[in-house]
Amino acid sequence: MRKLYSALLLLSIIWGTSFLFIKILLVDLEPSAIVFGRCLFGFITLAFFSLVKQNNIPYKELPYLKLVIVGFLNNALPWLLISTGQTKITSSLASIINATTPIWTLIIGSIFFGSVLRRNQWIGIAIGFIGIFIISNLKSGDILSGHFTGVLFMLGAAICYGTGTHLTKKYLGNVSTLHISLFTLLAATVLSFIMMMVSAPESVYAFTESNIIFSLIGLGSLGSGIAYLLYYYLVKEGSPEFASLVTYLVPASAIMWGAFLLGEEIHFTMIIGLLIIFIGVYVTSIKEKKKEKKAAA
Repeated sequence: MRKLYSALLLLSIIWGTSFLFIKILLVDLEPSAIVFGRCLFGFITLAFFSLVKQNNIPYKELPYLKLVIVGFLNNALPWLLISTGQTKITSSLASIINATTPIWTLIIGSIFFGSVLRRNQWIGIAIGFIGIFIISNLKSGDILSGHFTGVLFMLGAAICYGTGTHLTKKYLGNVSTLHISLFTLLAATVLSFIMMMVSAPESVYAFTESNIIFSLIGLGSLGSGIAYLLYYYLVKEGSPEFASLVTYLVPASAIMWGAFLLGEEIHFTMIIGLLIIFIGVYVTSIKEKKKEKKAAA
């Protein structure tokens, strides 16, 4: 258990730094270029791991079109929305809104994938939306402000993650987690390169600068490569439920990095909103946990 909790803590720190690296890179790069660098170095890291592990890849059996779709919805698009959102809001607030992903996953499942939500899940969703409203800190005239736009971008990213999760479960159940990660990142690398060349082709020259490369390695290799390996270790050696606990720890890590290294202010409404979101996520899982305990007995 000590190894599991150490891995959980390390993963939360790594994913928390992802918001920090994005904020730093936005000084020199456009959002689309950041996404390309993140995808590229994440893919290189997982490809190297696959080679070292001598993992046999069943090229003829892979559902490539579905991997491309999941790569777009689970990597390229949400990472573009997150990077764009962080041009409007702080990294701390971005990480808090990202913590609503489990709530959006339930909503997407109910609307598009035929999932039946229990009463406690609807209650948890309602609580989660109260938390979102509080951290948005809306005032009259704020609807068209940059702050509100940034919040919407982050909510869009969380919705993408929820959709990608359901598509992965429905269409990629027979593909190993390493191969899903490897090929969705490959697809996202190609897609994000196209987006970069369309929106900010001049960003290609920035990839020759060492300070940018080091930040992209931190974001891609750590946040998208090694982080995946840690997450799958937690799922395999612990459980999916244990691995999901990282959702609660990432915002705390991101807020800490934002405050100490970027000088971002921590507002009282952010903390209250975060706690309410966590309560909402917890309420949605209460009954499910009870059923699992009964089944185990």
